[in-house]
Parts: sequence; structure tokens; C-alpha cells
Amino acid sequence: MTTLEKNYVKVELIGSVDALLAEYRKAINELICVIEPISEKQLSFVIDHTTTDEDCKSIQTILTHVICSGYGYIIYIENYLGTNKPRLDKITYENVNNYIEQLNLMFEYSLNFFQENSNLEIEQLDNTKKINVIWGQQYDIEQLVEHAIVHILRHRRQIEKFIKHENMQKE
Repeated sequence: MTTLEKNYVKVELIGSVDALLAEYRKAINELICVIEPISEKQLSFVIDHTTTDEDCKSIQTILTHVICSGYGYIIYIENYLGTNKPRLDKITYENVNNYIEQLNLMFEYSLNFFQENSNLEIEQLDNTKKINVIWGQQYDIEQLVEHAIVHILRHRRQIEKFIKHENMQKE
């Protein structure tokens, strides 16, 4: 059993949490549809040679970043609630199937967290009770999950542009 695996009782989620997780699942599924046809060569091919952001040089680095961040959002919430979990190390995979599996596991981790903590107050108006993140923002739980969804969408769009760019280079 890894530190990310837990025994839990499945709880049917309702309201805002259910809606947020449905949109998160949808965003992940859309990303999976985009990356499914990518070859190992396309996955690791460096497309952006000018960026200083190591997470955005190739589809592989983007997906590695997306997965690590996806776990990171839930770990922020867990730590806010009193645990002391470290962020996960980035793990690079050599093929798209491994990334698809990891995206699904990342979602399951999020789903399990909210099923185990189904009574969380996700909206917080008091700024002193918000979650401080390393990039300087403050979020309540709802906002952090919304950020996680948009993070997937933004990187899906970036990957689509990379694929289009690569296809145009072949013509």
C-alpha cells in the first residue's frame, strides 16, 4: 500500500462538490482524448525550445506537471485540514498509456478525498481561513478545485497547439 492509498467508505457526493468533480472528470477525459493518439516520439519531442519553464517544453513535461499538480491541489487541502503530507516528486513516463493511467489515478485520489471528507465546508469568505499556495494566491477549497479544473483545460489547449504545430511542421 502506498501513501496515496487508503481504505474509505464511498459516499455519494451532492451539490457543489459533485458538480466540481464531474467537471474535473470531464476535463481529464477531454485531455485523455487529445493525448491518446500521441506516439512515444511525439510525447518526448521538445516543441518549445525558447521557454524557460521546464514544465512546458514537451507534451511529456506538460503531462508530468499536470499529474503532479493534480495531486498537489488535494495535498494542499489535506494539509490545510491538519495532515503534513509532502508534495509528490515528478515522475516522467515514456508512453501515453502510463499518463492516462496516472491521470485516472489522480482523479480517483481526488474523488476518494472528497468521499472521505463529504462534510467539508468548501466555500470560505474569511481570508484568514483560506489556503495559501506557493505561487502566492489564497483559495478556499472550492476555488482550489476550480483552479485544478482550469489547469487541466489550459494544458489540454497547450497540448492541442503543440500537436497542431508539430503536424504543420510535417507538411
